[in-house]
Amino acid sequence: MASSTSHIYQKIEKYLGEFVYGGIDGCVTTFAVVAGSVGANLDSSIIIILGFANLLADGFAMSVGAYLSAKTEKDNGLKYASKQEDIDQLERNFNPLGKSIVTYISFLLIGIFPLLAYVFDYISPIKANVFLYSSICTGIGFVIVGSLKSYINHIAIWKGVAETLLLGILAAIVSYYVGGFIEGVIS
Repeated sequence: MASSTSHIYQKIEKYLGEFVYGGIDGCVTTFAVVAGSVGANLDSSIIIILGFANLLADGFAMSVGAYLSAKTEKDNGLKYASKQEDIDQLERNFNPLGKSIVTYISFLLIGIFPLLAYVFDYISPIKANVFLYSSICTGIGFVIVGSLKSYINHIAIWKGVAETLLLGILAAIVSYYVGGFIEGVIS
């Protein structure tokens, strides 16, 4: 039993980096779309449309990028592998399709956090600042990813969470003000 549990953890750890990569990008880019849309004073229904379009299309593009990157790394390694054991190890360690799938799933799972408040507001209107709730949901997504990142890098959880939150907040601030600026220029 302990051996099978250990094998499962090894499989999960093998893809945690891709999960963090996809999750951070999903959360940051979706929240950037939300923040930019709010900065441009767009309607909530437009934010939902743009958010989900970004979530699905950008997530797919990220997964294609993860696939091609892993495939290139694997093919390059195979080109220089001289022993069968090196080839076998490359075959085991580089699963381009697996990395692609994990990237897409994490992009969707964590990337949906910024949209949750808008979806709930659409279903049953919230009598409060929806962007504030979206920001809180996004923060929760960043905490999840930051915690996983800390686990992978063997650092204190607060460091991984703080770094992830800080970078996410910076991306949101840039997007919010760019959206507001462009809305002011075109209006």
